[in-house]
Formats: sequence, C-alpha cells, structure tokens
Amino acid sequence: MRISLNWLRELVEIKLSPEELAETLTMAGFEVEDIEDRRTWANGVVVGKVLERQPHPNADKLSVCQVDIGAGETLNIVCGAANVKADIYVPIATTGTYLPNIDLKIKPAKLRGVPSQGMICSLKELGLPTDVDGIHIFTQENLPLGSDVRPLLGLDDVILDLTATANRADALSMVGVAREVAALTGGKLSIPEPGEVSISKNTGNLTLKIADTQACPAYIGTVIEQVKIAPSPEWLQQRLRAAGVRPISNVVDITNYVLLEWGQPLHAFDRDRLKSVASSESLTIGVRFANNGESLKTLDGQTRTLSTQNLLITTNDRPVALAGVMGGEETEVHEGTESLVLEAALFDSVAIRHSSRSAGLRSEASGRYERGVNRAELEIANRRALSLISELASGIIVQQEIADTRPDPSTWSRSIALRLDRVNQILGPIDLGEDTGELQGQDVERILTALGCQLTPSGEDSNHQPTWSVAVPPYRYRDLEREIDLIEEIARLYGYNRFCDTLPEKSEGGYLPLDEELIRKLRAFLRAEGLTELIHYSLVKPGEDREIVLSNPLFAEYSALRNDLLSGLIDAFQYNLEQGNGSLNGFEIGQIFWREEDGLQETEALAGIMGGDRTVGKWSKGGREEPVTWFEAKGTLESVFRQLALQVEFQPDCRDNRLHPGRTASLWIRGNRLGIFGQLHPQLRREKGLPDSVYVFQLDLDVLLESLGEDEVLVPAFQPYSTYPASDRDIAFFAPVKISVSEIEKVITKAGKDLLESVELFDEYRGENVPEGQRSLAFRLIYRASDRTLTEAEVEPVHNKVREALVEKFGVNLRS
Repeated sequence: MRISLNWLRELVEIKLSPEELAETLTMAGFEVEDIEDRRTWANGVVVGKVLERQPHPNADKLSVCQVDIGAGETLNIVCGAANVKADIYVPIATTGTYLPNIDLKIKPAKLRGVPSQGMICSLKELGLPTDVDGIHIFTQENLPLGSDVRPLLGLDDVILDLTATANRADALSMVGVAREVAALTGGKLSIPEPGEVSISKNTGNLTLKIADTQACPAYIGTVIEQVKIAPSPEWLQQRLRAAGVRPISNVVDITNYVLLEWGQPLHAFDRDRLKSVASSESLTIGVRFANNGESLKTLDGQTRTLSTQNLLITTNDRPVALAGVMGGEETEVHEGTESLVLEAALFDSVAIRHSSRSAGLRSEASGRYERGVNRAELEIANRRALSLISELASGIIVQQEIADTRPDPSTWSRSIALRLDRVNQILGPIDLGEDTGELQGQDVERILTALGCQLTPSGEDSNHQPTWSVAVPPYRYRDLEREIDLIEEIARLYGYNRFCDTLPEKSEGGYLPLDEELIRKLRAFLRAEGLTELIHYSLVKPGEDREIVLSNPLFAEYSALRNDLLSGLIDAFQYNLEQGNGSLNGFEIGQIFWREEDGLQETEALAGIMGGDRTVGKWSKGGREEPVTWFEAKGTLESVFRQLALQVEFQPDCRDNRLHPGRTASLWIRGNRLGIFGQLHPQLRREKGLPDSVYVFQLDLDVLLESLGEDEVLVPAFQPYSTYPASDRDIAFFAPVKISVSEIEKVITKAGKDLLESVELFDEYRGENVPEGQRSLAFRLIYRASDRTLTEAEVEPVHNKVREALVEKFGVNLRS
C-alpha cells in the first residue's frame, strides 16, 4: 500500500524523517519496499504568469512568451505547447533546475535563434499523470509569483510503498498505519471521528433482502438524492494519485478515499439505473449466491459467466454487482447521475475469496475482504462517506436501511491471559549495553497499551511474576487470538534488535541426511551420463485414471496433480523439438500423486527421457544421424546402476500402453519392482511428431534409496585381486529367442561359480543357417584363481559343467 506522509501526518504526529520512519516500520514487520520522494520532482519549479505570447519568427509551432516569476525582470521563454496564452499562471522550471522524471537540466539556450531562459512545464514533465496534452495551467487566481509549485501540485510529499503481512488486515488503511506509527513512535493520534448524518425524510422505496446472512452479516443501504457529479477538489485528487488511484468523479473518488482511509470498501449505485434494471420504482437490494449460467457485465467491461461460488448484489433479484469484488457496468455512477444508493457492507472473507477466484478477478475491495474487514468500524466508514458526499456532491440523504446479524458488540473484543514469566521465557534476555536483563511489567503494559489493548492485572503466577488479562481492540480481533500473539507484538514493538543474540556453546560440522546424500550422488551420475535435470509443475491437466483433482484450482489447465513424470517429460521433448532445440536428454526427480481405495497416495519418483543422436562431430559420419539404440539407452541406465553398486534385473513388460510392447522392460532389485524402461510406442511417436528412437524410464525413488541404504551397498568392501593370469573360453550355441540373455548368464554363473570370474556376450546372429525361432549366441567366459595359474585339466571340467547346464536347462544346440 502506498502511504502519503502528508496524509499520514494529519492522522498521527510524526517526528521522524521519511528514512527513519521507513526503517522503523520495516523493523516492526511492515516492509517499506520503496521511498518515493516527490519533493525532488519539482525542486526549483516556481509559479509564473505569462504576460505576453507571440509566435516564433522562425517556427510555426513555437511561441515566444514573456513570463513574470516575481524576480524583477521578465523571462523570455520559448514554448512549444499549443495551449499557452497570455494571462495564465503556469509552472516554470528556472535555469539550473533538474527534472528527474525526464532527466533534463534546464540551461539557457537558443531555440531557432531565439533565446530561452527556462521551461514552462506540463504535469507529465513533473512526474504526474494527466490527460491534458500541453502545459499545466493553474486554475487558482492571484497566485504569488515565484512561489514553490510543489504545495499546489501535491509534490511536497513523500510516498512510502509499504507491504503488510497477510495477518494484518487493519494495516491496509491509513488509519491502521497511523495506529501502528503511534504505537511505534509514541506520536499522538488524530483520527477523524465523523459525526452523525441527518436523514431528511427516512421514507422511500428501498428494502433489503439478505438471503445468506453468514456470507453478508451486515449491509447498510443509503439513498442519496440531488447529487451533483463533478470533479473532486484538488486535495482529494492529490491524495488518490499519491495512493496510485486515478480520480474519476467526486462520488467515486469519495468511495475510494474512504477505502484507503478506513479500509472499508464501499460502492455507489446509480439509483435510476437500478430502477431500470429492476423494472420497478421499488427497489429490493439483495445478497445471494449466483445460479449457474447467470451473467454480469462488470465495471471493467467484461461479461462474466457466474457460478454458484459467486456472491451477488441484486436489485429485485437481478444481478447488479459481484459482492465485495466489483460493481456492474449497468448501474455505475456517471456524469448524469442525480441519485445514489450507497452500499456499505461486511462480507465473509472465505466467500469473497472463492467468488474472486472463481471469476478470475481481484480488486482493492476483494483484497481487503479476503483478509478481513473490521466489523466494528463499518458505521464510522459509512458516516465518513456520507458526510463527504453531502459536502462535496451536495447530496441529501433521504433513506437508510440496515440489515445487521453481527453478534453482540460485547463479543467484538476478546480477553487473553498473559504471563510475564512466559514472555521472558519465549523472548529471552534483552541487551542493556554491558549487561543483560529481562522485560519488566511496565514494558509490557506500555507496549500493549500503545497498541490499543486494555490490561487488567490478574495477580501473580507460581514464580511470583505478574499476570494480566488483556482485552484486544476490535480492529485487532482477527490476528490477536492467543498469548503467543501478544508476545510476538511485544517483541515487534520493543525491537527485535534489542534482544540478545545467543549462539550454541559448541559448534558442530554440518552433514547431509543419508537420503539427501544418495540423491545428490544419483543426480551427479545421471548428469555424467549426459542427462540434463528438468523441473516441471506438479499440477497438470485433468483426465487421467486415479488422478487427484483440486477443488480450488488457479487455472483449469493446472487443476490436477500428476500421477507420473513421464507425461511431462514427453511433452518437454516434443516442445524442445518444435522450438528447434533438438532432442531432449534429461531426467527429473519429483513427487507423484494418485488416488486409491484407502485414500490419497504420494511418493517420490525418478524419470528420464533419451533420444536422437547423442554424439558430437557428425562430419566424421558424413552428416548422417545415428539415433541411439535400445541397448545404448539401456546401457546409460546400467552405467548409473553400476556406479551405485546395484544389481538390477531387466524383465520383459508390456503393461504401459505408451511404450513399445516388444521393447519395454520392468526393473527389479532383489524381488522389489524398481520401475520401467522402454521405447515409446510408434503410435504415440507419430501423434507427437517425435523421432523413432525415444526411450524413457521411471523409477520408484523409495525402492532405490532403500536398496542403496543397505550396508553391503553403502559400505564398499575391499576384494583382493588375483595376480595370476586368466584362462578364457568361448561358447556358442543356438537358443530359443524367448530365452533371455540374463537367464542364460545366471545359469552359466551358477555352474562355473568356483572358478568363473566373468561372463560376456560378444555375438548374436539371426538369419541364414539358424533354425527358425532361435538365435545364435556366443559368450566369452573368463576363468581365474587367486592363488595359482589354472591348468587345462582344471578349467575343462568346469567349462564342461557349464555346457551341460545349458543343455539341461534350456535345451540349447551347442556349436562349439
């Protein structure tokens, strides 16, 4: 929220400089993001009067003006504005003046041969918004020449851009910030107390019908006649501009002014337009939730289709406004408005939040209702607006109707028990210079009283420390609920920097949890294989089986939780291809979610995608692409597993219809399913426009980490190596295609376990001279002993045992 210090000074005594005040507010939890010193925008700009205007002798669009700035002699100034004329008061930037908004320093100059001793300024050149194309002309008469223009333009001000925390709804108003400043600095408050407004008739044709009193606990409707719509006075326009609000007309500006001053949103309807919508002279203002399919054209010009989450203001049951969010265009105040219905209401914060999100519309009003508007000051804000409308728009109040279901005012405050012993226990010692101490009872009473709380001593606790019963003011009812909230306020106002810093007596070196260390190692191995880490949103489009759909999504395309990582990786691969970035080789670690009969489930998964030509230097291959093969992609995974010292088994699998049924494998570790690896299905590749060779994998990270965390994997054990030479043997045979190489390797390893050191497949052949349904496989077996050089007599029996085991187990036809 933008805070004008000139306006704030009218509400509270300020003795600090803008920089000191900004520091004080920031240290108290109200971050000041920017200090906008408007005083520098027109430093050196004074009031001048154009005495004479003559056309420039050498330029059709320039004028030569004689300007009096009260300095004894007139200035000769060349001006290019079309609206300059004699006998007007204008802002003059004198020689030596710097205008920061246009980065210009005024110097004596000659324009088309005529000397110019300054510049007549427009509001844009002084940093102010304006619809006038030309110089600014003061409307006031008999202004003192040579006087500073900044008070006339509202530039004798400093603006603090302040951010309040979500729990401080009261700080979204000038009055709330003034109370905070008073509590922090001890300044005297001067909050305006509007008097009672007089109702001249109190008879009329307005009635109220609140269908949902929980969503709208209080509604005040006031009929005002004989209104004269006109521009607001300059002081009001300046305050709105300083707050970042565009002035429109006196009535609309007053509702915005009260919103900024008290934090209470208001809305003014044109009564005649309400009657037109209602098709009746009698008006029944109602509050209800919308029916599906109803529509409303809001003030921003958009026609919105409503849902049952939208809370409406109606006239004779016809929608005229989104309650607490934005008014309707059909009933807005315009230049010809003569009578009003002023709305001042309280709406439930949850109802407004749902309504605002459902409509995809946020406003200054909805932002305040969502945080919670002070229910105790509704009437004060309403009276303030009515008194200003009477004063600035000549309005006459003829009727006021109130629908109020708020609880009794005695419940608008609460009493909280507070213990000094607990305060010091939570906050710790305070810094007293060379010594330390504790907060005293008078410190607590001073701070909380400054916040508007009423403290009543309630005796002492078991440690003979004082206790109090603290009555919270109504405007802090929402965020001061428990003893710990009061303790936080004490620390905030006493000053966080005034408490002692305490460090651990003995420092220890930091360490990573085992799971995090293993995940970092896994990431490093995947990156070393040439895969780039990717991060996607957990929110996806709905439509999958067992998917968890959000009840309050931000957008329809992000309304469900992902139940796997592969879909996002496939989309990313397609997007990179379309953008000309080539094939994507990447991996992702993230949460996946799904729905089961016993509830909602969540786990962490690892997935990856590989495709295209991963080699560098295609000149050596004549520029030809060499797509990665199934075995190369599988080898990437196996390389990672090998570095992690994991024995992972690949088994044929065809359960995922996104993957090729003949080129997909499930992964297993010691009987636990680890995940899946395979090539994308040709049909999916055609739909997505992907190359032929795209491979994906998805692993259950919990299963992987559990296997990595076992001692035999986690703690590497030294294995002595043999200094004696090896003896190698080759074995070749015809085997049925349905028998996997991994099954054959298991049988070979088991049969030759005493001397067999390693098994390696080095050849596969299918075709001529190979029986149908079979393939020719050739393995190289390495035999070695750790204590001797093996002889032929020792190797041959073991090798024969391997041959016999293969024939017995698989019925292979040995070729060697």
